Amino acid sequence: MTTTTRPTSPTSPTSPTPAAAPESTSAPASATPPSLAPTPTAPAPWADLVSAALLGTERRTPPVAVRSGQSAAAALLDAAAVSTVRRRAALRPAPAGERPAPAPADPRPPLPPAARRRLALLLADRGGSGGSRRGTAPDLTELLPQWLAAAEEYGYRAPEALLPALLDAARARTDLRPAALALAGPRALWLSRLNAEWKFALRGIGGPAGLSGDDGDDGPDGVRRRWEEGLFAERVALLTALRRQDPGAGLALLSTTWPTERAEDRLMFLDSLRDGLSAADEPFLEQALSDRSRNVRATAAELLSTLPGSALAARMAQRAHTCVGLDRTAGAPAIAVEAPHECDAGMQRDGVAPKPPSGRGERSWWLGQLVEAAPLDGWHARFGGRDAAAIVALPVGDDWRTELHDAWCRAAVRRRNTDWARALLGAPGAPSQAAEVAPAGSSRDLTKLLTVLPDAERARWVAEFIAAHGLSEAFRMLGVCAVPWAEPLGGAVVDALDIARDAGSYPWSFSGVMGLAERCLDPAAADRLAMLTAVTDEPEGASPGSGGYWSEAFQRLVGTLRLRATMHAELAPEPTGHEDTGNTGTGTGTGAPTATPAHGPVRATRQPLAP
Repeated sequence: MTTTTRPTSPTSPTSPTPAAAPESTSAPASATPPSLAPTPTAPAPWADLVSAALLGTERRTPPVAVRSGQSAAAALLDAAAVSTVRRRAALRPAPAGERPAPAPADPRPPLPPAARRRLALLLADRGGSGGSRRGTAPDLTELLPQWLAAAEEYGYRAPEALLPALLDAARARTDLRPAALALAGPRALWLSRLNAEWKFALRGIGGPAGLSGDDGDDGPDGVRRRWEEGLFAERVALLTALRRQDPGAGLALLSTTWPTERAEDRLMFLDSLRDGLSAADEPFLEQALSDRSRNVRATAAELLSTLPGSALAARMAQRAHTCVGLDRTAGAPAIAVEAPHECDAGMQRDGVAPKPPSGRGERSWWLGQLVEAAPLDGWHARFGGRDAAAIVALPVGDDWRTELHDAWCRAAVRRRNTDWARALLGAPGAPSQAAEVAPAGSSRDLTKLLTVLPDAERARWVAEFIAAHGLSEAFRMLGVCAVPWAEPLGGAVVDALDIARDAGSYPWSFSGVMGLAERCLDPAAADRLAMLTAVTDEPEGASPGSGGYWSEAFQRLVGTLRLRATMHAELAPEPTGHEDTGNTGTGTGTGAPTATPAHGPVRATRQPLAP
């Protein structure tokens, strides 16, 4: 019988053949025979491990070996960990993805260093203090929109390193988005295509940046391709940008796919036509009056009613004038109203909703819609050449005055008609003005009506209203006044707060007005308000601790105004060193880029105190 012997060492001279040499050099004398070596345990299928984990080890025995003293659950987790490592080790590197196109250039000047540091601080602290209004420290959360609004006037660009934080802040607060996206510029659009959480930027950018694709192709073919292949948000931004640049081209682009769009998308696209709306859009909007979506029909009717020469405006004027006119039977001039008795198919096609909301009568509901959609200029001829103030002053028969004036208010807001807005607002200082402009049962919104007036006139009207009626009725009015509050509005607010403190009023009821004052008062008023920071004696019947609260509130107001002044000073561009700075002492000679506000030259501001 032939016996085969294994070499006992790598250098054994008894190797039978040269072919066995490689085996002998790789097997030491102490090696365990292959037949006696431990066999690696085959891993359990991953699907079996998952099934056992989902059902539980008590209901299904896991397909793993359990060591002594080890629970089945622990053995299952160990096996899953080992299997995960094996699976990952077996993965091959995936092919590299396509590199995104470079970010577009932003030629705007960079922020001054101090302003850049301030923005980083505001973005880092945007979480706020939990809504607490006690203490004297400024609320940095509310200073961020102030800073963004001020920076926008200079035309700066956002620092590249702060763009992610800036977009995160805008994602969390919709009120920041317009100013934040303006500061971020075209690179916000570029970043939004790389991060799904920033997709909102695609809807918010409607300027020239909205026309540029990733490949920079903003020609007709590129625009058409992005319109047909882009995401919904990208298409809205593209249409908005195109309407601002070329309204006709935007309408033509929308017309190519209009019949195949979803109802909710048609509504958003139709709303984009507000930019550059003109008589050229009337044929398209007339067709939209027959749309299968009620909301689309209503929006098309609203847009057509803002075009004074449109056929819909003429139809609505004819209907409204049939219902409202001079009362020929009265001895003195008065307005007679005969509300419509039905809402026919023609009225419904022109945007009149037939079913009133709860609590409203059908006839009054139809009348209000007709008057709101009728052009305001047509009422002058209807009432014998009278102007808006004279028409509003006429008595209205049969208790239709509130309904008629409410509809005129909505029409003035829709068409931004300042003459009718002034007439409907009336004199703010009249003793009965609060009840006169908003009687019981009225649906008019004085705040919206005020937005029609120019900024300075609006501020004067609200200041006189506060002086006559106090702050309780004026809070929402203050929110629509231009920032910073022009005089005499700022003085009227501070005087009213001081009067409330001296009267022992409940202090926390004015926290909203105080917060508005921190954001909207002119920073130059800080020194004048410093005298109000002292703790005063509490009058008899005052809320306990009100004196300390008022002192804290005024200290916070003064500190916030001074910090806002510092922020504005940090945003001011540094001189280049080639200019004659005179005795100002501000020349640095650094050669920093200069910028000027988009709305005109920078006004000189007094040297702010340290916050």
